[in-house]
Amino acid sequence: MANGQAVDVDAFRCTSLGYGQHPQIVACDHCGHVYANPRWSEAEVVAAYTAVEDETYVTERSGRELTFDKHLAALEQHVGPANGRSLLDVGAYIGVFVEVAQAAGWQACGVEPSAWAAAEAQKHGLDVIQGTQDAAALQDRQFDVITMWDVIEHVAEPVAEIEKSYQLLKPGGWLVIHTMDVHSPMARLMGSRWPWLMDMHLHYFSQQSMAYVLQKVGFEVVWSGAQGRYLRLGYLASRLSGLHGSLGRLAEWGVDRLNLSETAVPVNFGDLFTVYARKRLKT
Repeated sequence: MANGQAVDVDAFRCTSLGYGQHPQIVACDHCGHVYANPRWSEAEVVAAYTAVEDETYVTERSGRELTFDKHLAALEQHVGPANGRSLLDVGAYIGVFVEVAQAAGWQACGVEPSAWAAAEAQKHGLDVIQGTQDAAALQDRQFDVITMWDVIEHVAEPVAEIEKSYQLLKPGGWLVIHTMDVHSPMARLMGSRWPWLMDMHLHYFSQQSMAYVLQKVGFEVVWSGAQGRYLRLGYLASRLSGLHGSLGRLAEWGVDRLNLSETAVPVNFGDLFTVYARKRLKT
């Protein structure tokens, strides 16, 4: 229980507006890793994500599809085309990336702790298991690719989570992680006003610290760099409301007035990065 307070499940919604609401953020004197202290326990985190529901995420599906189309195209540049290979999306939520990957020829499935989100995915006929990488249905299975889109910053024990992915990958398989870059110019410029400082984010990696962890677990880091996303202007304006109420309301009024709420635009502030890491072949 962080700060002696019970977990606020709403703070764990993907679309939470709780920017700037967080416990103390500290850096390790030894390795420089940045993390929330105190932070929720693993049991509390899993319980919160199991219970969370997020209808706003569903309304932003079109923007997510564009983002995941872009992410998949970049992924295939590094790992090669699908050719019927297997892919596991960890933290799949309502299964948008699973659906995009399946359409491109991947044997894609997902695992998601939120009972609501997993049920939403299953309603669309998607193979999304409710649970975590510890799910019994994943034991004795191995995959060619595992993806974690905006997941690793939410887990209580990120190294342990990466080790689980290592065990679930075939030799030579790929782990793809997308997260925030705490050492990016944008993060440094904004300091305590950086919007990714939130209750639900427990760990903050840089490209360097992520590479260190991956190599320690046994991965070879092949590429790491900033990647943006697509957001609907209406959704982007609503995010601005979480940072500055009156300015956000003005933006929402403007995009609505101009009939631009559903228009998706590319957004890249350089503070989100993707890393492609390969499980070393056995020698």
